[in-house]
Amino acid sequence: MNSTPVPPAVPTDLSDPLSAQLAEAVDLARAAAEEGAADHEVGAYAGCHVEDGGAVTHLFETEKPGYRGWRWAATVASAGSGEDVTISEVVLLPGPDALVAPDWVPWQQRVQAGDLGVGDLMPTAPDDPRLVPAYLHSDDPAVEETAMEVGLGRVRVMSRPARLDAAQRWQAGEFGPRSDMARGAPGHCGTCGFYLPLDGSLRAAFGVCGNEIAPADGHLVHAEYGCGAHSEADVEQVSPVLVADLIYDDNALLDLDLVERPEPPAQAPETAGTAPAE
Repeated sequence: MNSTPVPPAVPTDLSDPLSAQLAEAVDLARAAAEEGAADHEVGAYAGCHVEDGGAVTHLFETEKPGYRGWRWAATVASAGSGEDVTISEVVLLPGPDALVAPDWVPWQQRVQAGDLGVGDLMPTAPDDPRLVPAYLHSDDPAVEETAMEVGLGRVRVMSRPARLDAAQRWQAGEFGPRSDMARGAPGHCGTCGFYLPLDGSLRAAFGVCGNEIAPADGHLVHAEYGCGAHSEADVEQVSPVLVADLIYDDNALLDLDLVERPEPPAQAPETAGTAPAE
């Protein structure tokens, strides 16, 4: 056991006689730390620092498994200079290089998109910045007009910043203009007959796909998204086999014999005085 003090690792002011007296109580602090720790868990002396109210905390490296970089902290105190020194507390504290758990985050902030399952509830806070009171203003003329006509409305509606965040999220999503499907599509959803635009301030950029064979059927899509099921897609129909292959992609179902139609014989040019042939 090494009880010889080493130069303090923590800057401290020992000009006060009481603080200097408490700083010399290294052996007493080590004994208290060893009493509160298991065998061989108190390591080398790591310095001390002055607390408020006539107390000094002595630090010792810990050999406790799983607590790399932590320190045993034994606080000693005295009623005055020359009085007996007593132990106030012994705790295990993290050092500057200690492995510690990440900061605690409330569960409402840890939930991510897709985490909610059947039966799960995710209530919104009364001061949620994404929502504003509907009776004040929804910041959406279409919503305001509908609420006025019906004579009632929702308690809260999405605020403008929340709608902008949603628009950015949708634009960067699976059915946005930069997806692989959209880059290879023959046309944009905004020009498709199956495109059902939203109402309100998001109408210019978003709508819902209503094509049952499209990959985005029933999903919200960006106006510049697109797929191969565009209503105005033009497929050059060279032959029945070509068109069928595009649909079925199964030659066993399309064992068709194509017979070319013979071309009509070329007619000889008419000469003067010759009756046309019947």
